[in-house]
Amino acid sequence: MAMSRKLGAEFIGTFWLVLGGCGSAVLAAGFPELGIGFVGVALAFGLTVLTMAFAIGHISGCHLNPAVSVGLLVGGRFPASELLPYVIVQVLGGIAGGAVLYVIASGQPGFEMAGFASNGYGEHSPGGYSLLAGFVSEVVMTFMFLIIILGATDKRAPAGLAPVAIGLGLTLIHLISIPVTNTSVNPARSTGVAVFEGGWALSQLWLFWVAPIVGAALAGVVYRWLGSED
Repeated sequence: MAMSRKLGAEFIGTFWLVLGGCGSAVLAAGFPELGIGFVGVALAFGLTVLTMAFAIGHISGCHLNPAVSVGLLVGGRFPASELLPYVIVQVLGGIAGGAVLYVIASGQPGFEMAGFASNGYGEHSPGGYSLLAGFVSEVVMTFMFLIIILGATDKRAPAGLAPVAIGLGLTLIHLISIPVTNTSVNPARSTGVAVFEGGWALSQLWLFWVAPIVGAALAGVVYRWLGSED
């Protein structure tokens, strides 16, 4: 598969993840009568990955997430030569999704950023959780996400069902951790909205790069042992 098509797929997929997932939080979660709530937001994020996994999984692998690319690299499923290009287009796709969301959301009279679905800790955590709690949550949730991805895409796993397991896994992760950090587990998702929120969101963005990558790398190491055919 030509690298340009892989990168194009990753850009489109990450664009959809941010527009669909963060869009559900910004545009629909707090709607006075028909708000979908955080359960709906969790499902929306899972659906973005589920739909894109079927749409572009055969083209790029449907990473949509720098942490996923790192975890697959450490797990021996992804070449190091493709890591940087993947990360760059994932971040650009996330920012593009954030830009379209901003244009749509700001078209409402009286629009206020109100966090713009950004990830945060301390006073910017939905539940007021500390930096340590946020760090542990992001590491563990990303670790489990990569274990699900690596296991579901193992050649010994049931064929064709990986997108379902991965999408439902991401939904569950959001159900657990939205109150803690607004759930990142994805540096591109965090960056895509933080650049528009600015200020505090950018100052806390480091956590949502470091913790997911640490969790993903640990999962890559563990699954190389866990999934060994020895």
